[in-house]
Amino acid sequence: MIYKTYQWRTHLRPVGEAFVAGSGIAVVAGDGAVVAAGAVDGAAEAKRRRRFVWMPMTKLGRLVKDLKIKSLEDIYLFSLPIKEFEIIDFFLGSALKDEVLKIMPVQKQTRAGQRTRFKAFVAIGDNNGHIGLGVKCSKEVATAIRGAIILAKLSIVPVRRGYWGNKIGKPHTVPCKVTGKCGSVLVRLIPAPRGTGIVSAPVPKKLLQMAGIDDCYTSATGSTRTLGNFAKATFAAIANTYTYLTPDLWKDTVLTKPPYQEYTDYLAKAHTRATPAAPKAY
Repeated sequence: MIYKTYQWRTHLRPVGEAFVAGSGIAVVAGDGAVVAAGAVDGAAEAKRRRRFVWMPMTKLGRLVKDLKIKSLEDIYLFSLPIKEFEIIDFFLGSALKDEVLKIMPVQKQTRAGQRTRFKAFVAIGDNNGHIGLGVKCSKEVATAIRGAIILAKLSIVPVRRGYWGNKIGKPHTVPCKVTGKCGSVLVRLIPAPRGTGIVSAPVPKKLLQMAGIDDCYTSATGSTRTLGNFAKATFAAIANTYTYLTPDLWKDTVLTKPPYQEYTDYLAKAHTRATPAAPKAY
């Protein structure tokens, strides 16, 4: 699976490109020199994934794997922190689509010279009310992308959708005007009539599409050419859709026991790990 070609400009090299594919990745500088290369999903990686068995390390992971918690919304209802990305894979799985927004080189001056690393911005969503954003820096591009995908899964938040006018059909836009800020970038999302589409720059448009919002007006101020802050501000605005208590949410809610309290006896049992079977000798 080919993601796309990414370009950047630095004071050292005129233009650089990163070619990301399912089998590998190559980062090429403007003068044609290969800066970095690595494998993303080779045969060994695929074999390792087939043999991988998720062993939960947290109480929440145990409850999810043992089907005590039925959906992500039960986790969000009680604001339980998600520390294992396998929990997201368990509920959303193949519905998740990830997109590498940008790969940029960053440098640190040391006594031995300049140390170059690569910073990856990855957005992930299911186009149906869930969106996450991850940022990871590493010496290798493949490692940075892999780490950013994991961080994006851990940062997934629910997206509240609403209507522009009459409540006809499915929710299609943001429920109210929401704002997000990062650095100097301020992004405002405004409800739009059905059929308008997403009126925005490419970066917010990609995030809104992955969040499952069909129609939306946007307004952005500040240094929007800084893609990282632009993406973070948009993500903050989308996450704010559930922070406003609109009148239709003023109803009294029936309080239920949190999962940790409901399954206290179950979690108190000794948790034994399954030891993987030794490979057979041929």
